[in-house]
Amino acid sequence: MGPRAPVRLSKHTSNLFRPRSKVPGEGLDVSELGGVIAVNPDARTAVVQGMATYERIVDATLPYGLMPRVVPQLRTITLGGAVTGLGIESTSFRHGLPHESVLEMDVLTGAGEIVTASAEQHADLFAAFPNSYGSLGYALRLTIELQPIAPYIALRHVRFEDLDQLTTTIEQITLDHTYDGEPVEFLDGVMFDPEQAYLTLGRGVDHVAEAGLLSPSDYTGRHVYYRSIPERSRDVLTAYDYLWRWDTDWFWCSRAFGAQHPIVRRLWPARYRRSDVYHRLVGLEHRFGVARRIDRLRRKPAHERVVQDVELPIEQTADFLRWFDANVAMRPVWLCPLRLRESGGPGFAREWPLYPLRSGKTYVNVGFWGQVPITRADIDGAVNIRIEQAVAARAGHKSLYSDAYYEEADFYATYGGATYQAAKHTYDPDQRLTGLYEKAVRRR
Repeated sequence: MGPRAPVRLSKHTSNLFRPRSKVPGEGLDVSELGGVIAVNPDARTAVVQGMATYERIVDATLPYGLMPRVVPQLRTITLGGAVTGLGIESTSFRHGLPHESVLEMDVLTGAGEIVTASAEQHADLFAAFPNSYGSLGYALRLTIELQPIAPYIALRHVRFEDLDQLTTTIEQITLDHTYDGEPVEFLDGVMFDPEQAYLTLGRGVDHVAEAGLLSPSDYTGRHVYYRSIPERSRDVLTAYDYLWRWDTDWFWCSRAFGAQHPIVRRLWPARYRRSDVYHRLVGLEHRFGVARRIDRLRRKPAHERVVQDVELPIEQTADFLRWFDANVAMRPVWLCPLRLRESGGPGFAREWPLYPLRSGKTYVNVGFWGQVPITRADIDGAVNIRIEQAVAARAGHKSLYSDAYYEEADFYATYGGATYQAAKHTYDPDQRLTGLYEKAVRRR
């Protein structure tokens, strides 16, 4: 690899959903950077290599009754990926996003240097790294905070037939961490349609009996987790199964492969019902287009991939959900409240310049993943563009792991352009790492 050759990682797994053009030459081999170096149960910290998956981290911390403060919902998301590309889950209403639990990290920069970044040293890189998607450098080692987790998680599924009432309840729980006299440690939800939405409230318990049930549920076999939400008002899972409750069926997307059909499910080995397997199947379809050819032969309409997570301020969430259901009509959608993590007193939180969340505000992540039919007259990305416009009109923004269509000026106005360019000049002066806009929008 020449001194000015472009640099990219060589990874066996990915949770990105945007196609990327190939870069000539070999990528950096990171196969030896996937371990957990140490867990300190007294300090409640872990030292982890950047390419370690959350599955591996959880396996190392759960024996101590500990978990990362935020565990993204898919097993093969890496810690480095969740920090530079952001992650979210049901503890985000209390603990924000994964990068907010990082104490320090070693970063291989585009300049070929390894620097240790924290709030005290190389603070500019530490602040700009989240949402930079590897365009400033790669995290090699990170020290993260952990939190206790009980052996079981008791769940309560609360139905809402009015979206305004749903968002009012989200705000109340986010501020108080309680609902109807019960503590709430985990919070997410699903909208099946605007008149049938649920919040799932979780709390840790030491014994199944504390949840009022006889045994924990198992959604790794013939039962599907999201289908249980309208069927049961109360549930309990082991801590391990709770953390990976969405992974077995990739939320609900495994139905596209037939994995939720009772006969197929019995024949499909459980060890292959997981998100990374489904992601590889999608990759094969992108490469060979078998399903597209079959649809053309059957004269079915063309489809556009709509795989997005967007963040809306709480006061705009109900309006967006109604717009989305009327104009895009994908069901169900995931709901995950979040706030920046408070530090230094109530209402005060550090803001991160490349991702526009504001201190003291509640947001809701709305996740929707699938395909929608399009007409021949539609331009490339027509539905995604309309969603971007609808989100921006409601003072929201979206994650950049999937297709994006922003104009460059609008993109950098939204995602901390001045801060990003300053960090890029300092830590990648020769532009050896692909730029953020080039990655997120131009698919390089």
